[in-house]
Amino acid sequence: MFSFKSLQQRLAVLLILPVALFLIGAGVFGYISIRKALLAEWQSVAVLRLERAAHQMDMRLSQPKHWMELFDQTIAKPHREEVRDWILSQLRKQEGVSQVRLTWRGAGPGAKGTPQAENALFQQVKSVSPPGYFYPPGHDTVGLKSDLLDSQDRTLGEFEVILKLDYLMADVVTSGWLQANMACLVSNQGLYLAHSNPSMAARHCLGDTQDPVELAMLRLLKEKPYGTLLGPGLTPERVVGFYHLHQAPWAIMLHARGSQILAPILRFRFYYLLGVLLCLAVILILMRLSIGPLVASVRRIAGRAASVAQGQYGQPLPVRTRDEIGQLTASFNEMVEGLKERDFISNTFGRYVDKEIARELLRRPEAARLGGEKRQVVILFSDIRGFTPLAETLTPEATIHLVNRHFSQMIDILQQHHGIIVDFLGDAILAFFDPLDGPLAPTVRRALRCGLNMEAAVARENTGESKYPRLQVGIGLHAGEVVVGNVGSESRAKYGIVGAAVNLTHRIQAQAKGGEVVISDAAYQQIPEEIVIKRAFRATLKGIHEPTDLYVVEKLVVSP
Repeated sequence: MFSFKSLQQRLAVLLILPVALFLIGAGVFGYISIRKALLAEWQSVAVLRLERAAHQMDMRLSQPKHWMELFDQTIAKPHREEVRDWILSQLRKQEGVSQVRLTWRGAGPGAKGTPQAENALFQQVKSVSPPGYFYPPGHDTVGLKSDLLDSQDRTLGEFEVILKLDYLMADVVTSGWLQANMACLVSNQGLYLAHSNPSMAARHCLGDTQDPVELAMLRLLKEKPYGTLLGPGLTPERVVGFYHLHQAPWAIMLHARGSQILAPILRFRFYYLLGVLLCLAVILILMRLSIGPLVASVRRIAGRAASVAQGQYGQPLPVRTRDEIGQLTASFNEMVEGLKERDFISNTFGRYVDKEIARELLRRPEAARLGGEKRQVVILFSDIRGFTPLAETLTPEATIHLVNRHFSQMIDILQQHHGIIVDFLGDAILAFFDPLDGPLAPTVRRALRCGLNMEAAVARENTGESKYPRLQVGIGLHAGEVVVGNVGSESRAKYGIVGAAVNLTHRIQAQAKGGEVVISDAAYQQIPEEIVIKRAFRATLKGIHEPTDLYVVEKLVVSP
């Protein structure tokens, strides 16, 4: 087993090693946490920016589609040749439109290709099919096509609009997300339609190179309307995101390098490692400067202690500093003086330690501050029905035992549900449930479950064999604003609640029959879909001018 030869070695190892491990552990933990946060933030921002880019492309696609749909609406109107020519001229003026054409199939009345023949064919058109997409050769255009149908739904010709993909893809990279280095337009089946990176011109389909990231993205593309994907590695080489368009069976896909997204934390990692090395070097230098005198002082005290063990007390050691070593030296001198006195007077000072007193001293609470703060809590008031006449039939000992037995069960249940007991008022219990800056609905659910469990516990006890009479408990619940804090005086205070909501809860409890849990409308509205109501009623409560809506709860429909 390794042993240290000197105190200086021990201090060097025991100080440097924990500091180094702590700094390295903190660095690794910080790196992983910040990396996770950066990637999560990037994924959230990426989806939002991709949605904006998809919306821009949808808007650009909607304009020519709108004109094509308008073309369909003008088929049955008079002077439709003039309207047709006007719509075609307007389409040709649209930004990004490369070509607009009407093509005809077969031979109609007259020679095909002449204006008269085309007008004659156009007269036979009764409807236009919804626009569909087709892809001309190359990666620079995309087409919208509608069939021109006669009265028997036979195709007479096609109405085609060719769009420039450069126009559709404009600003996609800047709208997609920061650090994007390539944008693609792909079909829902993974076919590449356009690229912002010229090196991708020869690519035709996502995943055709069997790249694992692309294959995973292809699966994700077919399953979800949008998403992001991280490549393998602690610092992923690639990150990819996509968003489906609404106007076309396409998706915008953007690629970025993981090193670009994680650039801040990668720089932090380098500087942190440099800082750790510098910190350890400074600690070593300071230790060499400070531990030398410390070790000398300890050796001097150890040498004198060996002399004292042999009964040679000698002169007191000089106290040269006011630090811990100086205090240790002074304490050593006082110890030696005590040993001297012990040699002359035996058993003068015995050791007496009262454990209870010591425990109380160690358990000193901090000074309680009076006052508190207003916040929303859930208040529970429980009371035994008919307890006063019941107590008159029992001896005082049996009455106290019955109350304590009941309170023991109720306290366990309240503690299980994190209820804070404010007071015991005779046979009643006042408690509250604090959301502690969280939402109020889960707290109402927890308090209501606690009340139902309290009633169930009383019911179980009544069904069992017992020498005590059966009890009926009414419980009231209310959610409202109170003052929470230390209530009392400087000499005596307790942690509790004060406010009109406490009095209202007491009055709500008075409306509960034995075995019932009655809640206020304020509590009910927090989780109305989770509560099964046995009955609802309105009651005029003391101090409340308007009738109050109250509910007798049968059960909660959520699982505990």
